[in-house]
Amino acid sequence: MPPELGKAAATNAAQLIHEAIAIKGTANIILATGTSQLETLSSLVQEDIDWRKVTMFHLDEYIGLPVTHAASFRKYLQERFISKVCLQAAYLINGEANPPQECERLGRLIAQRPIDVALVGIGENGHLAFNDPPADFKTEEPYIIVELNEACRKQQLGEGWFKTIAEVPQQAISMSIKQIMKSKNIICSVPDKRKAVAVKNCLEEEMSNLYPASILQEHSNCIVYLDKEAASLLSEPTSYS
Repeated sequence: MPPELGKAAATNAAQLIHEAIAIKGTANIILATGTSQLETLSSLVQEDIDWRKVTMFHLDEYIGLPVTHAASFRKYLQERFISKVCLQAAYLINGEANPPQECERLGRLIAQRPIDVALVGIGENGHLAFNDPPADFKTEEPYIIVELNEACRKQQLGEGWFKTIAEVPQQAISMSIKQIMKSKNIICSVPDKRKAVAVKNCLEEEMSNLYPASILQEHSNCIVYLDKEAASLLSEPTSYS
C-alpha cells in the first residue's frame, strides 16, 4: 500500500475516533489485518489519540493457528498496534479456543460496545473480513465460523503468510457482515492491481453475496481508499490516493 493511502485512511480514522471520544468519552473500533492495512496501522499509531479511551475488536482469525505463527492475526495486531498504544481494552479472537464458545464470548462483548469506526479491506475474491462468497448476509450472529474458499486461501499464500497452500487453514472465525455494517463509520482501504477486479465488482455491480464487500454500497458512512492500480478497472470517475 502506498504510504500516502495509509496516511489518509489513518487521518480519517483518527478524526472519527476523536469525535466519538468528544461525544461520549470513549471510542470503539474494529481493525483489519493483512498487507492492505500495514501502512494504515503504521500511521494510526502515530496519531495523537488518547488510546486509554479506545476499545479495539478485530475482524477475523484462523481456527487452530497458534498465536506464534507468522500468519496469526492476533500476532499481527499485537506487534503492529497493541504493543504501540495503551488501549482501554483489546478483544482478540482466540483461534485456538473452542470456536462456538469463542463466537459467543465475542458476541456478548461487542453487543455492549457499539462500533464507532471500522477499518476494513476487500479481498481478491471480494470478501469482507473472512466472509467469502457466497457470504451470509442474513445472520444476526456477531461472529461466525466460516469455511475459507480456495481463492481466499491462495491469496494468503500469495501474500507470503504461508509456505504452502496445505498450511493455510480451511476455517476461521469471522465477524459477520451484519455486525460490520452496524459500525457507525467504515473506512475501507484497498491497494494493488490484484484487487482491481474485486473492487470493480464490489463497487459497480449490483449488491450481491457473490461480491461480499458490495454490501458497503448500502452503508451511509463508508469511505473507500484506493490506489491507482486498485481503481484501474472502474468505469466511473474516481478520485484516489
